[in-house]
Amino acid sequence: MSGRIVVAGASLGGLRAAEQLRAAGWTGGITVLGDEPHPPYNRPPLSKEVLAGKAAFTSLAFTPKASVADVEWRLGTKAVAARLAERTVELGDGSVLSYDGLVVATGMRPRRLRCPGPAAGRHTVRTIDDAQVLRGELTRPGVRVVVVGAGFIGCEVAATAVGLGAGEVTVVDPLPLPMVGPLGELLARVLLRRHEERGVRFVLGAGVAGFEGRDRVTGVVLGDGSVLPADVVVESVGSVANTEWLDGNGLDLDDGVLTDEHLRVGGRPEVVAVGDVARFPNARYDGVPRRVEHWSVPADSAKHAAKVLVGGAAGLTPFAPLPTFWSDQHDFRLQSFGAPALGLGDVRVLDGDPSGDVLVGYHNDGLLTGVVALGGPAAARGAARYRAELLRQPTRTVQGALK
Repeated sequence: MSGRIVVAGASLGGLRAAEQLRAAGWTGGITVLGDEPHPPYNRPPLSKEVLAGKAAFTSLAFTPKASVADVEWRLGTKAVAARLAERTVELGDGSVLSYDGLVVATGMRPRRLRCPGPAAGRHTVRTIDDAQVLRGELTRPGVRVVVVGAGFIGCEVAATAVGLGAGEVTVVDPLPLPMVGPLGELLARVLLRRHEERGVRFVLGAGVAGFEGRDRVTGVVLGDGSVLPADVVVESVGSVANTEWLDGNGLDLDDGVLTDEHLRVGGRPEVVAVGDVARFPNARYDGVPRRVEHWSVPADSAKHAAKVLVGGAAGLTPFAPLPTFWSDQHDFRLQSFGAPALGLGDVRVLDGDPSGDVLVGYHNDGLLTGVVALGGPAAARGAARYRAELLRQPTRTVQGALK
């Protein structure tokens, strides 16, 4: 096979796409574009082990397979525009690449708060550079930290800050419980209690109206006018899909890149999307297109998309991954398989007790849709035992929608 496939995005999804294209039989050229200067690296440890100083930043880089030794990596050069009808991609340096196939793997960026106040002292955690700067802030003696957002990243950063000996760590969120959206009330209450027992303070049901300080943030102003003193603010308020470069091509970019059941974009067999930028229908559930920001998705989607790009979709079953995530916080881990958010109306303790290690099942119309374990290694292994059962569930039988 000759020609060139351009992979826009040089994170995990881009790396796995290049590897899987070779595995699928593509022998032509592959060019991978990345806006960061760093080779592909592992992001989840940024808010945990690396931020805590338990692992070196240099340990994050992935080791590519030998099959992609001839791939052209253009790092520090992102895609800024595409003309799909002409099969070209324009780069930030002004050059234009033509392609025979295109992989959209541009991922996400952190959403930022649009509030009045200084920018200095406000951080996000998405890149190596983000984490390096934030670690320097969190290791200052007696530092007062306010984390805005009680989701995965927010809770992980709060736990890390406490572990580093921060003077005060406060988490602010407009919802009534941390991570209540993906976990439901039962586990969210357990999570709240465990964080509070370890020194994290929560201000829940509250929004942020602005930031105090002249040159640097000194406080977080809440919606009721009260102020939380802060030397460091970490914004963990969701993410935005990097899709602007695809504007003007008639695509549905409302929330990521809409694909069909084989990850093809805009009805074009030569364009696919992978990773958390892809909004795809999961045939395992109700077929409603959704983005999935879990670590397993880049590899799973890259494998399917590469086969489609190289050999077409004929004979392939629709893409139907089993979502998987984990989150390390303090001395415990959250481990999940399946789609718990589809079963928030019927949550049952399957094993253990909320006061210790606990395994929770999520059901829809009596059908198990997901499991989440909270606790030590034994609890995580307990969740893994349900993986086979979840994989055996018939596809397109679960009604409802992931939120």
